[in-house]
Order: sequence, then structure tokens, then C-alpha cells
Amino acid sequence: MFRSRSLPSRLLGIVAAVGLAVGLSLQAAPRAAAAPEGGASQAAAPRAAASLKQITDFGTNPTGLLMHLYVPNNVRANPPILLALHGCQGTGPYLYSSTDFGALADQYGFLVIYPSTNPGGSCWDVSSDQALTRNRGSDPVGLMSMITYTERHYGGNADAVYVTGESSGGMMTNVMLADYPDVFKAGAAFMGVPYHCFYTGSVRGWNADCAQGKVSMSPQQWGGLVRSTGDPGYTGPRPRVQLWHGTADPILSHNDLGEEIKQWTDVLGVSPTPSATDTPAPNWNRTRYANSAGTTQVEAYSIAGAGHQLPVQGTAMAASAIHFMGLDARPSGGGTTGALHAVDAGKCLTDANNATPGIQQQIHTCTGGADQAWTRTASNQLTVTVGGSTLCLDADARGTTDGTKVIVWSCNGQANQQWQLNPNGTVTGAQSGLCLDVAGLATADGSPVQLWSCSGGRNQQWTLG
Repeated sequence: MFRSRSLPSRLLGIVAAVGLAVGLSLQAAPRAAAAPEGGASQAAAPRAAASLKQITDFGTNPTGLLMHLYVPNNVRANPPILLALHGCQGTGPYLYSSTDFGALADQYGFLVIYPSTNPGGSCWDVSSDQALTRNRGSDPVGLMSMITYTERHYGGNADAVYVTGESSGGMMTNVMLADYPDVFKAGAAFMGVPYHCFYTGSVRGWNADCAQGKVSMSPQQWGGLVRSTGDPGYTGPRPRVQLWHGTADPILSHNDLGEEIKQWTDVLGVSPTPSATDTPAPNWNRTRYANSAGTTQVEAYSIAGAGHQLPVQGTAMAASAIHFMGLDARPSGGGTTGALHAVDAGKCLTDANNATPGIQQQIHTCTGGADQAWTRTASNQLTVTVGGSTLCLDADARGTTDGTKVIVWSCNGQANQQWQLNPNGTVTGAQSGLCLDVAGLATADGSPVQLWSCSGGRNQQWTLG
């Protein structure tokens, strides 16, 4: 259905033989069986298997796309919507099974649309005249129908719609942001190319020069294509953009990341010179491009040594995208309260000794009990309340060395009781700068938690909520 306001079908030999096999997205069994809406799942899964729904007859769909919708059991009222786009040879259920976006939806209560291309396993159309202009036809029109259906039938928030994708889905992320700038608030493109870079004039055409990073233009030229072609005449606000690419990508050149940065900084009216640079995790080189108010409009991650494999499941990549888009935000009013999940172990930080000061904290199977309910306060404390007694997460004896025990103690406002929850999934002590760490990479109930130098390891990845 149209909004108001009004890769390839033929691949070059080497791309077909090598590129798709390496990972423009290979098929795998999803972790939950997809059932038609109104039907029953045919396989059990660790989490909410029945909530991955196949939806038919969702509206105007010129290319016959398939739609799956993930509805978490704890979906919030008026939930945000994330459109998540697979790569070549992928499907919506495959993307659900191979990335962390569904698990993050469980934590934060948003909806995820997982579309699939037609024919099955094909790339998205990011190359035709129809696809590259608003409401002209092809895949983007079907994708918009899915969004409208989700708003109308699942209470999705039309003012909180986001898009992400990998490879061909990263390319389509850029296309959707250009074609429908009034629909999306932000997007995160993994291993994509600039909008219009893959243009061939044919449906699902393959543009080898773009794939190989040989297409280079000025920021003004790239931005001009978005303004003149995507949604001609549109002058309203534009969605913020996050970009990811590996330096060793053999399928879509890392050069395309620089071209994407040029395009979106121009579209969003910020300098192509970074306003900030840092390394939030080993081999993650991040650049930010902020406006005059200091708000980041474009954020780019260059992952040293990474091939065509982003986002890597079990790392903080998907969580960083969710954070950039704001999907991890909670309604205002008071601090954030919830379980602090240890990503690698799949367990929760637990005050197993009923608010006894001085006891080292552990991970245990998540139960939803009060001993696993942590509140992040406005003072950056993490508090737990058991039996009417509230204590703060604390670096024992104000320690700042590897192996310092993490305990609970009477709240005193000191720096060893202040914690930073970072976009890359780590939790760092304000005093020490060290990471909250499950000792010895352990995953068993009762494994102790300590401070340790930040390494990017999965035993240092946490989510709150």
C-alpha cells in the first residue's frame, strides 16, 4: 500500500561462484519454525517460537515478497517497528535465526518485520528505476505495505519505524532511507553501498564497478542523487544513518563505506570530516559526524580484518545498531529496571545472597525474581532491592585491577558504584574503566562476576532490560 504524499538475477561468474557462497547470506534452519498467521508452529524453540508469524495478503506487493513478523511476548504498547532485510540467498526466517535482532526485540519490546525476496533467495532490487524512486514499484512498495500492515494490525508506531539489513539488505536499507525519508527515523546498513550506486536500469541487476568499489563521486553528487531521485521535492527531516563494513570484505569493497559516508553526511548537512573517532571494541574503528547541536547524524564502523560477515551474531554489533536507532530506549519516568543479561552465558546477574553486603555477585538462570531486577539510576548506579533492602553494585574495596570482585554494598555515591552501559554491550566501572566480566568465560550457574580489562570477549557483553 502506498503512503500518502503523494542483487542480481544474473551474476557475473566469479560473484556467483565465490561471492554468494562466502556469504551474501547462506540458508540455514531458523531457530523457530515460521507458521502462517493463525496456524501453529511445527517446532519448539527456546524463545517465543509461535511469535514468528508468516503474514499473507498484507497489501500492494508488485514483486510477490513474503512477510514474516516477529512479535515478542513482552511487546510494549504502541511498539516501534524494525524492518530487517536479508542478503542474497537469504530469507526473512534465516535473518531471524542468524542475527540478534529478535533477541533484542525480546528485551526491548519492539516488532521486527523479516521480509523475503521473490524468487526465493534472490537479491533485493536496488538497481532499477522503479526501485530507486518513491512509490514507483518493485520491492520497496511491497516493503512499505508490510510496514503499513504492521501499524494497522499490530499497533505499530508510525512515528518509530526503522530499517536495517546486511549485504543486499544493507543496500536496500540505503534505498528505503532515500525513497521514504518521512517514514524512517533512522537506519543501520551492514556491508551496503550508497543509494543509486548499484543502478543498472534493470530489476535486480548487478553493478560490478560499484561492488568492486570503483564508483567514486563527491558528497554533493551522491547527496544530489538522493534528493533528486529518491523522493523528488521532499524537503523535510531526514533519518539518521549508521554504516558498517569490514576492511577485508571480498564481495562488496570497503571503499563503498567511504562513499556511503560522503552521501549521507551531505544529505544530512554535516561535514564529511569526523567530529569524533574512537575504538569502542578491538578492531572496531568508529567515526561520528555530528550537527551543530552535537547530535550524531551519521555513524560509521570500519571493522579491521572482517570479511563479508556482518553483523556477527553474539557480538554487540546488532545491539550497537539498536542503540543508535534508539530502539533500546524505555519510556521516560524513573530509572531503567530489568534483568542484566550475560550475553554469552544466556543467564542473569544475580544477588544470590539476598542483599547481603560484601558478597561477590554471580550469574544464574534467569527467573524474573527480585534478586535479578537491577535498576540503573540517574546517578549511574545499578541497584537491587530484595526484602525491602536496596544495595548498589560495587567494585570491592574500590579496586581498579583485573580480578577485582564485583559485590553489592550500601549505596554511597562513590565512583566505584557508578557504571557506564556502553553501546558496544560492555558495562564499565566509572572509577576503574574496567569491564564487568564473567570470570573464566564460565557459563554455569554460580559463576562469579569480576572486573577485568576490556577485551571485546563475549563474557563481557551485557544487556539491561
